[in-house]
Amino acid sequence: MTLYPAIQTFLDSLGPELAAIPPERRALLESLGRYVRSRTDAGLPARMTFICTHNSRRSHFGQVWAAVCAARHGLVPVESYSGGTEATAFNPRAVAALERAGFDVANPGGSNPHYALRYADAAEPLICYSKVYHDPANPARDFCAVMTCSEADEACPFIPGAALRLPLAYEDPKVADGTPAEQARYDERCRQIAAELEYMAHYAATLSPDA
Repeated sequence: MTLYPAIQTFLDSLGPELAAIPPERRALLESLGRYVRSRTDAGLPARMTFICTHNSRRSHFGQVWAAVCAARHGLVPVESYSGGTEATAFNPRAVAALERAGFDVANPGGSNPHYALRYADAAEPLICYSKVYHDPANPARDFCAVMTCSEADEACPFIPGAALRLPLAYEDPKVADGTPAEQARYDERCRQIAAELEYMAHYAATLSPDA
């Protein structure tokens, strides 16, 4: 799939972040990649639900970049979702970081906007809004639960219906809210999550069918 040029350029620029992924996180990402490839090889949807406490920042970054990187590497069918232990709203600072990465974002307004994010002319927009992880919009079975914050990981020792659960925690960019470092911290987290899911998708796409 042909991504928007700005997003393609963004992903092509992630060499430093890719090189910085430590071995223990590579192992987790490779587990996720094997899950994705096993499902797609069987003609089944590879579903991933990214979970953090408020479903406002890191889990949305995960949902968005998982979809984009899977599309970039021709992995189909792949479906990505996000949720929290409570619902709040997709934080506008995180939305702005994705706009800087090249996404076309439509905001309908409201207290919990259902943002539409476009990344390719040939793809349906990603609809992103805050919800609990067991919301009816998310899969109830046969999905991988990716825990993007340690608080949600600890608060949810069991995720019903998950075929696989992976602890992939990230530092919350919220710590920089209202400071001069705010934009840089959100961009840093956006790039880190994009790089790790790009690593996962590339690994899945290059696995031999019997791996």
